[in-house]
Amino acid sequence: MHDIAWSRRAFKALLRIAAKDSKRIYDDVQHLRHWPDCRNVAKLRGYKNHYRFRSGRYRVLFDVDDNVRIILIEGVRKRDERTY
Repeated sequence: MHDIAWSRRAFKALLRIAAKDSKRIYDDVQHLRHWPDCRNVAKLRGYKNHYRFRSGRYRVLFDVDDNVRIILIEGVRKRDERTY
């Protein structure tokens, strides 16, 4: 199992989202502990260990470090033309 770490920027973004959506996003992030057996995860092109997954209208961007078994959540963004 991997540990989940939140960047300051990602955590602040989560706090600005409506409570109903932020609860769902937080719960969905907890499923990443079972990496790599996760659904709706896609590798970002042009990066080595950067991924994203969908949680409703939001996208969660994260890095995976398999050496120390940590998943770092780097961003939570509402899906639109400028998400990536």
